[in-house]
Amino acid sequence: MENSQAELHGSTLALPTSSASRTRKIAIATIVGTTIEWYDYFIYAAVAGLVFNQLFFKPAGPAFATLLVFASVGISFIFRPFGAFIAGYFGDKFGRKTVLAATLIMMGGTTTLIGLLPTYDNVGIIAPIILILLRILQGISAGGEWGGAVLMAVEHAPTHKRGLFSSFPQLGVPLGLLLASLVLVIMTGYVSPGEEFLAWGWRIPFICSIFLFALGYWIRRSVEESPIFEELKQKGTTQKPIRELFGQYKKVIFSSALLIAGTTALGYMTAGGFIQSFTTNPNGLNLERPIILALISISAVIWTFFTWLSAVLSDKFGRKPVYIFGSLIQIITALVLFPLISTGNYSYIMSGLALLSMGIGITYGVQAVFYSELFPASIRFSGISITYAIGSIIGGAFAPLIAAALIGKVNGIYLVSAYLTVMSVIAFLAICIFKDRTGIALEPDAEETQKKSPFIWK
Repeated sequence: MENSQAELHGSTLALPTSSASRTRKIAIATIVGTTIEWYDYFIYAAVAGLVFNQLFFKPAGPAFATLLVFASVGISFIFRPFGAFIAGYFGDKFGRKTVLAATLIMMGGTTTLIGLLPTYDNVGIIAPIILILLRILQGISAGGEWGGAVLMAVEHAPTHKRGLFSSFPQLGVPLGLLLASLVLVIMTGYVSPGEEFLAWGWRIPFICSIFLFALGYWIRRSVEESPIFEELKQKGTTQKPIRELFGQYKKVIFSSALLIAGTTALGYMTAGGFIQSFTTNPNGLNLERPIILALISISAVIWTFFTWLSAVLSDKFGRKPVYIFGSLIQIITALVLFPLISTGNYSYIMSGLALLSMGIGITYGVQAVFYSELFPASIRFSGISITYAIGSIIGGAFAPLIAAALIGKVNGIYLVSAYLTVMSVIAFLAICIFKDRTGIALEPDAEETQKKSPFIWK
């Protein structure tokens, strides 16, 4: 019995030890790096929903141009698995640290170039083509970023604080949304209000990315490689991660991707720019843009708090109970979010956004550590990266586009609510079929335990 417990929860002596300074360095590197990475990713979605329909897709007409904008937001998701395959292969074979530096450089470079692009009025059809190509590169970068950042945090963590450590890269997502929203509040409300934002102000948040990713790259270079990868390298067990992953873990990949789908479908109502567009555009609710962006910023703070809280609680109560609770909150959110927003009342809108942020924060906070404990060490980078990318396609890729298409129909508000509810229920059912593997040993020596079925029926 004692041996069985040690096998499940790992040996304390075998775990990497971390001084206070090392812990701080890991936290700073993963939080700052992912915040910058996701700021770049979200600034596109937010600005696209506000002005890209006029600047790059204007000849299509107001309604169809809006659909094209959200299609350009979603198309990057199609290429995220490609980035996950590349990053997963090199991350499992050559290390987590190098891949993270590469993804940050790619994301920062493409974001800066978007800020320098000529518009349709300047160069015609070539403008939206280049814009979409750069968005695809953002998708490839995002596909490789998440898994590496998660493993750098989780694989440095002591077993009893694995949830806490996993929250470091997760916090970068809502913080990236917060940073993007705050920058746009400043630009639209003070620096370049009204037509000035359309003329030139939208470019500034993209161009500023060059300074942010330089800072992130400098910070990430100071972090040591994952101790678990170093052990894998010494044992020579990092040769064919993709082949092993799809040969033995297809059911795990698909089932766990459904968990992400529910969270991303809801999360990309704000992160994908749909709520910003629907509430502020003249053919939507036509509300005050700076106020809506400020409310999005507040909701990002709420998202950040619940992401951290759920990760910490998962160390005490287990991953699965916390995930189930968050999934139930998401179902409630899906039912009431758009009925609240459609009132046009700022207080009701804030209530809906707060509930949204609570639900996705609770599930997102425990997501990283839950996925890290699903896959064995030798394929872990590939496993969590590819699963996350596939789940993002199923749930988040075209959620804003689907919502934009449904909202214009009769009873569109309720159609969007029904769509989001279905996605949330699917995610809830998916978590119910998994075992709680909280505290399972992550080291290469425990791969036999890690390879046991994670499903409740075996």
